[in-house]
This record gives sequence, structure tokens and C-alpha cells, in this order.
Amino acid sequence: MMNRSLLRSLAAATLGCGLSTLVSAGGARFWEVATLGDFLKGDATHLAIDQHGRLTLGPALTELADTSLPHLWTVVPERNGSLLVGSGNLGQVLRIAPDGTRSVVFDAAELEAHALALGPDGTIYVGTSPDGRVYRVSPSGESRELFDPEDKYIWDLTVDAEGTVFVATGDKGRIYRIGADGEGRVFYDTKATHVRALARAASGDLLAGTESPGRVFGIDGEGRGFLLLDAGLPEVSSLRVADDGVLYATAVGSASAQETPPAPAPSEPARVPIPSVSTEITGMSIVDVTAASGRPPGGAPRKAGRSSGRGAVFRIRPDGVWDQIWTSGDDAPYAVMPEPQGSLLVATGAKGKIYRITGQPALTTLVARVPAQQVTAMLRDGEGRLLLASANPGKIFRLTAAPAEQGTYESDILDTESVSTWGTVSWRGQAPRDTRVRLFTRSGNTAAPDETWSRWSDPYSRADGQQITSPKARYLQWKLEAAGTRTQSPVITSVTVAYLQRNQRPAITDITVHPPGVVFQKPFSTGETEIAGYDADPVNGGAMGFTASQVSAAAGVMMQGPALGRRGYQKGLQTFIWKAEDGNEDDLSFELFYRREGETAWKALKRGLIEPIFVWDTTSVPNGTYVVKVVASDGPANPPGEALAAEQESAAFDIDNAPPRITVDGLSEKDGSTVVTFTVTDEDSPVQRVEYSIDADRWRPIYPRDGIADSRREEFELRLNGATEGKAIVLRAVDALNNVATARADSPDVKR
Repeated sequence: MMNRSLLRSLAAATLGCGLSTLVSAGGARFWEVATLGDFLKGDATHLAIDQHGRLTLGPALTELADTSLPHLWTVVPERNGSLLVGSGNLGQVLRIAPDGTRSVVFDAAELEAHALALGPDGTIYVGTSPDGRVYRVSPSGESRELFDPEDKYIWDLTVDAEGTVFVATGDKGRIYRIGADGEGRVFYDTKATHVRALARAASGDLLAGTESPGRVFGIDGEGRGFLLLDAGLPEVSSLRVADDGVLYATAVGSASAQETPPAPAPSEPARVPIPSVSTEITGMSIVDVTAASGRPPGGAPRKAGRSSGRGAVFRIRPDGVWDQIWTSGDDAPYAVMPEPQGSLLVATGAKGKIYRITGQPALTTLVARVPAQQVTAMLRDGEGRLLLASANPGKIFRLTAAPAEQGTYESDILDTESVSTWGTVSWRGQAPRDTRVRLFTRSGNTAAPDETWSRWSDPYSRADGQQITSPKARYLQWKLEAAGTRTQSPVITSVTVAYLQRNQRPAITDITVHPPGVVFQKPFSTGETEIAGYDADPVNGGAMGFTASQVSAAAGVMMQGPALGRRGYQKGLQTFIWKAEDGNEDDLSFELFYRREGETAWKALKRGLIEPIFVWDTTSVPNGTYVVKVVASDGPANPPGEALAAEQESAAFDIDNAPPRITVDGLSEKDGSTVVTFTVTDEDSPVQRVEYSIDADRWRPIYPRDGIADSRREEFELRLNGATEGKAIVLRAVDALNNVATARADSPDVKR
């Protein structure tokens, strides 16, 4: 028997590992959303999720301006509180007043206005793509072309205190400097495909983030560059310097599966930045890096670096020491915003989520979610409120510190793997006075909710649980509505859904009939040699109160096969091992039946087995050819009348516990040799091997007259050189089931 303390610890560890989101008991299953990771799988609107996995009302989000454009790429504040916004796909620069009214400041011939910068005198500099150009818009509104490099894309601009303009370009990865004379000259060549972001260090050095590869450079006033960071991801998408001089860099893409650009329009070669805008910068949508595969723009695939997945945020200190402080396989970071208290906001896509990173080690919380796919830029207005620019669609939002008065959360989709019966839905937390929590459910039989799903149910308002009214189906989703006041918010710590899968019939996928006599030791022996599956009485409920599947799980095998120790041999025993599966992962019990060839009725061999192994002492039945049948039942996990069973027959096998018979027909001397003729017969199995020994010498093989031992009766002729008078001649025969018989060929009753 398995050591009790070891079994208890193994079973406890096995049971404990599955409690975070899905647990089962007595056939019923419970889907529990209770941790930060669980809640982040769903979509929250006006709700926040803290590092402890608590759902509360989040900051109030209001729409400041709807530009009716698909993309807003960059936002620059003006001194009067207005915002300058670079957009696509019309190549316009908009001015959005504090009250949300908008006007067109500049309308470029190109499709995208990716870059904006303000000069010391209020001059607006605009960088466009494709056929990248830099335009100058005076404070009076007059515009002219300032710089037309041979590069196709202008990704970012920055202006120093003297009015010198620095231009980040692609697809040759160069930075230009435009002096007071209006001439643009190469300031630094990054040797990358694109320079995607520029910033100014506290020291005055220029900072540059690149794509293919994703790196960060520090460049001094003489144009000498130093590599600060190799992100291990294809693109460094943004840079932000905090007041304390710390540089934050966002990186996006997959290090192992880089992005393949879509097909270009005939007039333009293929080139798409990750993730910014489609090739030809027609920009109908931001490229979704989850579809990334193949080669990066402008280069061959690179090996995966330290980061993998959709994106990461890096912190680079003024002394050059850097850390990766955030990573996500689901959300791509597009912008960051340092906060006075030392935390960091991260704007992401493709679900428009805003995260806050705090503490050491870094903890992540969900602050808000905007009704757009990507949040592309963040800044604060004169009153300290957070302003957000988005893409798909292009809007400006304002996020305040005061909490919203109501919010919603839609869960991830539960896949029960079969049509299921729903139980109750309940939640835990606190709902102070003047607050409210309501739950709703809907169900369907497609993996994503569509018009074939049921409508949202009537609200469930009891925290301790109410019966789910949605129709039986394979998939389920729940929605939570929370309402509060400016000073009071409900707190939700977990939501639990109970369900019962439709019972599926178990299956026996294989029965192995081991050779006669082959047995296996139990893997956790008490010291004595114990044979697995031999004379094992049924265990009601499993060892020490654990169920069969828990015991099997503790041994690391589940129901696919028993845990086995060393192989051994014991005559007369026959080992059967089978594999059983259950789609509901129900505990199974087994029964074995047998019948002899020619018989039609099955006889019970063993009932109540919980392990898929049995060893039969075949000396209790007559010799012959037999078949066993294994019946698997999920009765231990289902109510009476609802259990299902499956059965399967084994291959036929022989039972033969009687030795063969050796009949010596004669012993004669001829031409100086001794000739022994004898016959070996067996009633139930073929003769396998025959040997002889003279005067206790080693055994030597002898072959039948027809040359092959394959039948139940074989004739032999043994020729021995010289006389054998007075010598002991011993014959030994072994049948196919290892039964052994011996006889003396020189006994007195043998005819000469």
C-alpha cells in the first residue's frame, strides 16, 4: 500500500493546484473568477481591478472629442490648454479646444500625420508619411514644406531650446537634424530599419527608439551614439522621460514570430511598422501583433530574446541600469505616463486598457478601459486630469480621479466542453449602503457570443447565489453591473458559477494482456514485495477517503494507467492492465468478467476495482482459452440512475497450468551411437522448448523431427555418440506457458 503520509501530501498538492478557476465536487463543477489574472481575462468598463484581484468602481471616463477619424497618432499640448493631434488617414492636424471643439490646423497631401512638435516660438512642426516630409506651420497658420528627405516615413520629431528640429525616419533608420538654415543633414544612423520614437534625456542627449531591431540609443550633441537597451522585441514604440530622469521604453511585437506586412498598393513597396499602420499608410486599422508571423519588415527573423509575446515596458535609469518592469502576452503597450507618486500608467491595445504599475517588485492593476481598440497617447491637462488619445476609433477621452458612479464587467467565456446544466451564480465582497451589484448570464453553443446566443438574463441580485436561468448550452458568460456613489463603491472579490456537464459515457481505450506470469511490484511498497493489482479488495471511496482519481493523480497517472514498479515473474498469475477515459473526468470503478472459449455466459471475476489493473490467479480455473471483459462505470461520481458504463473485451489468451508429458518410445544402440526416441505432448499449449542433459551436465537443446517446435505434439530423436550405459540421460520440455516437465531416458522401464 502507498505510504500514507506520502499519499496524503501528493493528493493534497494535486487537489490544491486546480482551485484557482475551476473546481469540481460530486459531479458539480465550479468556475470561480477570484484573482487578478482571472479578472484581467474579461472586459471592464468604468471598473478597476487592483493587485489583490478586487473589482471596484474605477475613474470616471468621459469623451472629450470624437474626431470621426480612424487613428489619432500623437498629441501635443499648447500653452492655452488646447491639444494638437496628428491623425490618419486624411493626414490632418487638428486643434481640440478644452471644451472639445475641433478645427483643422493643417491638412497634408500625405495620408498620415504621425509626428508633431512645438518650437520655442509656437511654430508647429508636422511629420507625414508616406513620402515622408516635414512641414512648418507658423503661429499665424501659414504652412510650408521644410524638409523632404529621401526616406519614406517620418515617425517622430523633437525640437531643442534653440529651435533645432530632429527627425526620426524610416525605412533606413536615420535621424536628421534641421538647423536654422533649414537644411536637413544626417545626425545619426542607427543601422536599424526605422527610428520610431525620440525623447530628450535630462543631460540633453537625444534618445531614440528603433524597430528591426528594437533598441534604445543615447546620442550626444556630437552625434556619437551609445546603445542603452536591446529589448529583444522587434520594435521600441515609445519613449518617456520622467521628472527624475528615468527613461521608460515600450516595446511591442513577438520576438519569435515577427510581423509580415500585408500586400502593398501597386505604387508603393511593402513596409509596415509594428504595430502602427497598414502598408502604404492607408491605415485602415492598426496592425494586430497577435497575427504576427514570418519576417520583420526589412530583415530576417531574429531569435527570441528575453522578452516574448505582445509587449513589454523597460525602465532605464540615468546610470544606464535597466529593468523589464512589465510584460504581457495579450496587450501591446503604446505609451506610458509616470505619476508623481512613482507609479507608471501603461496605455495598451488591442482592448484599450490602461494599467498602473506600482511597487517593488512591480504589481499591475487595471485602471480603466476606453471604448476603442488602442490607446495611442497619454498626457495631463492643466488640472491634472489624464487625457487619452485612441485609435479605432480616433477619439479623445478624459479620465478623472473621481470614481464613476456605475460600471460593468463582462467575463471571459466558459467552455464546459459539452452541453451543461447550470447551477447557481454567486459573488463575494462588500456592498455598502447606497451601492448595488447585479449579475446577468447568457449562454450559447458557439465559442464567441453571436446572434445565436441567448439574451442576457434577468438580473441576479443575491450575493449568496441564485439559480441561473440561461438555457442549457456548452458556453456561458456572465456580466456584472456595479453602482455606487462618489464616496462609496462595492467591492467584488470573486464570482462563482456552478454547472453540471452532461454525463458522457466513459471509454476503455486499450486492454493489455501481459504474458503469463508477468507481474509488477507496487510502486510504493511497505517493505514486502507486493504485486500491483493482485487480490486487491475493492476500496470504498479510495484510500483514506480520497477518490480513485485523486489517488491516481497523486501517483501521477490519472486514469490512463496504473503506477507500476519493477517487473517480475510468478507462475500461475495473469496480469491485465487497461486504459480508461471519461470526458467529464469522473471517478471510475471497474468490474471484470471472464468466459472460456465455447461458452456464452460471462462469469464475474472481480468487482469494485478503482485502479485499472488486475492480476488473476489462473490456477483456480481449468486450462483452456479465455477472454476477459472490462466494464468501466462512472457511478462513483453520478447519482443512481444517471451513471453510464462502457465495456470492452480483451484478446483471447490461453491458461495452461499443467506441464507437458514426455513419453520415451525407445533407447537403442546403433553403429556405436545411442539413439533415444521420444514424444512430447501438451493438452493446452504448444511445445516451446526441449533440452537434454547427461550426468547433470549443462542443458543442450534438441529440435523436433520436423525442425520447428510449434504444435502440441512433437516427435524427437536424440543421437548420442558412444555408449551411454550407466549414464543418466534427462529430458526437459517447456510449453508456451512455461510449464516444465522432466523424464529420464535411461530408466529401467525404457525399452532397448
